[in-house]
Amino acid sequence: MAVCEVCGNDYWMSFEIHTVGGNVHVFDSFECAAQRLAPSCEHCECRILGHGVEVDGRFYCCAHCARVSGGEGAGEVRDAVGAHPG
Repeated sequence: MAVCEVCGNDYWMSFEIHTVGGNVHVFDSFECAAQRLAPSCEHCECRILGHGVEVDGRFYCCAHCARVSGGEGAGEVRDAVGAHPG
């Protein structure tokens, strides 16, 4: 058993996440993993669990939040991931 680094629960089904930087984290749920590792939206502060949007090195949960924040290039953000631009 291992102790979750977020909630402190000692759970027999805990798991490790190894990051590219070499850090190892132990969690008892995906909720705790997201709370510790997922970035927060620069506008609404929700956790970004999907692809999100990056504008000028700032991360947003969606194109709407990126546009509302008005960063350089925010007007060029598309809502559809992988959509053909033309």
